[in-house]
Amino acid sequence: MKVYLIRHGKTAGNQEARYVGSTDESILEEERTRLAGIHYPEVDAVYASPRKRCLETTELLYPNHTPVIVNDLAECDFGAFEYKNYKELSGDPDYQAWIDSGGTIGFPGGESREQFQNRTQRAFWRILLDAERKGFGHIAIVAHGGTVMALLERMAAPHKDYYEWHPGNGECYEFDPDSGRSRKLKVNF
Repeated sequence: MKVYLIRHGKTAGNQEARYVGSTDESILEEERTRLAGIHYPEVDAVYASPRKRCLETTELLYPNHTPVIVNDLAECDFGAFEYKNYKELSGDPDYQAWIDSGGTIGFPGGESREQFQNRTQRAFWRILLDAERKGFGHIAIVAHGGTVMALLERMAAPHKDYYEWHPGNGECYEFDPDSGRSRKLKVNF
């Protein structure tokens, strides 16, 4: 089976370098035009985060598919940092502690990276079981940058650090769950 991990289109929060987790914002209008002109791999089914930005991206990329919504594909719970950017958090001792930890400690009132990765990995295995049961050979998962990073850091070979997997908006990784091989696809931007 081939799995295409696709990050959603750009939002206002992404443009402003905000921590966008539970905030349910739409993708930018200019992003709709950009994504509509890109050819993504053909798939048998699409699984998506429940967030508006992912569902809108799915509709643009795969208009002939109704996505299977998977709640546990949602972005990390950023807790007290939600929809803030580094400028707004500068001087906050909790933010500095999170930076000093390399992003591994939990967000105040939110998830730790380990909790987030465990949640998304469980969702991924449920998706694979569903896809295999239905006989799908190629599936897309439209989710968040953090979701893609969490999955690939845990499962891709050779291993790379979490932040080395950071996809841009609309970028796609092809992942083979049997071998762990992954590569960033060049889509027609």
